[in-house]
Amino acid sequence: MLQYKLIVSDFDGTLRRSEGGISEGNIRAVGDYVAAGGIFALCTGRMMSSILPYAQKLHLSGLVTAYQGAMIRNIESGEIVRDCRIACSDAVEICEFLQGMGRHIHVYDGDDFYVNRDDDFRAWYEKACAVRGILTPENIAETVREKQISPHKIIVVSPPEEREKVLAAVEEKFGSRFYVTTSMEYLVEIVCKGCDKGGALEYLCGYYRIPVEQSVAIGDNYNDLPMVRMAGLGVAVANGEEALRREADFITRSCDEDGVGYVIRKFGLGENI
Repeated sequence: MLQYKLIVSDFDGTLRRSEGGISEGNIRAVGDYVAAGGIFALCTGRMMSSILPYAQKLHLSGLVTAYQGAMIRNIESGEIVRDCRIACSDAVEICEFLQGMGRHIHVYDGDDFYVNRDDDFRAWYEKACAVRGILTPENIAETVREKQISPHKIIVVSPPEEREKVLAAVEEKFGSRFYVTTSMEYLVEIVCKGCDKGGALEYLCGYYRIPVEQSVAIGDNYNDLPMVRMAGLGVAVANGEEALRREADFITRSCDEDGVGYVIRKFGLGENI
């Protein structure tokens, strides 16, 4: 009998290798765990259309989580079982604030994302996530207002050395009303309150009727903290942020050393490795 019946993994920096893709070792480990009766799920800040191909590559069924937990979808049926959006008026306010800081902004609406600058980061992001953004004028707030967009997520892109300053400013302005986090050195992300990965893990446990104590969560960054804290076993990859590694119950190998597969075999399947 499996001790941990649900394993939830972040994607970028955790399951995904640095150079891209999922290793064959991780693919085999996921397959063996599912065959043994376990449930493996992906929980990411990415768009749903960006993570679905990887869920399908892993031959997963059931639920997949996008936008930090703001959207949860059934892989097979396509049914959206959770759909939390920022109200249009609030999204306009957020964008106007970020514009006042002179920032590169993304606004996410389902399978579409809008971007206010055609620069190197846009090119990198579209290549890495295999998506194509809709270019708006610099005043992206006006596009949000005109199209009446109620987005799942808004992000602001900054040079790594400015992330903490931007994070502090956005947290001070909107932290009481929205969940503000960061998933990589360039990004500050804003979603609805309650749409963190801890809430997503709780939803998955309820959906599958699995006690939280029998769940494992694996991540690498600050946005993974809520689910790593909540899980029965919280795991950080070796390449993860120090703040996450400090709070994790276990530190696994890096994303380039099949860290997720190691956790699956050691704790999910109980192999003596």
